[in-house]
Amino acid sequence: MKEFLFTIIVTSITTALAAAETVNFDDMKVGTVPPSWTATQTGSGTAKWSVEKDNSAPSKPNVLKQSGQGTFPVCFKNDTNIKDGFVEVKFKPIAGKEDQAGGVIWRLQDANNYYIARANALENNVTIYHTIKGKRTEKKRTNAKVSSGTWHTLRVDFNGNHFTVTFDGKKALEWEDDTFKDAGKVGVWTKADSVTEFDDFTSGSK
Repeated sequence: MKEFLFTIIVTSITTALAAAETVNFDDMKVGTVPPSWTATQTGSGTAKWSVEKDNSAPSKPNVLKQSGQGTFPVCFKNDTNIKDGFVEVKFKPIAGKEDQAGGVIWRLQDANNYYIARANALENNVTIYHTIKGKRTEKKRTNAKVSSGTWHTLRVDFNGNHFTVTFDGKKALEWEDDTFKDAGKVGVWTKADSVTEFDDFTSGSK
């Protein structure tokens, strides 16, 4: 009986681990868009997403960097399709006069329809939104210290209509919404002239 229970526990742990995937961009060519990712923006502008080197990266040497300008630059992983699960990323806001933001997106249907949680170094807050037909609407926010030039960790756990946002290891927000119920892609997000780097992008189903 003990061996049977042990097998169940090991199998469950293995299954949970297999469902998660981390992308650290280190085996990707510098100066290019990550393979199997879509680099674009919501709205107008010219987002510039590329793999770049950064010696301060949590997992050296490469990061994903957004250095262009657009209404809302987005970059999402094409082979993801998650209904209930999580998305997590380490990010470093570097520059931007209008904005210095880094965010994660989930249940993305296309570049104009998705959920977002983001942290902003100019405003020192964490906010959750939905974007419907290209229009972003704020739903909830909380104050948090978001330092420019520093690596932070942002995570969202989503199950049904319940979303929990964690920033630097602490619960920041909870929110419920039924706009996007179906599975969708996950990715990263910035705003306006934000120059932001991302590393250790992790996602998985639950």
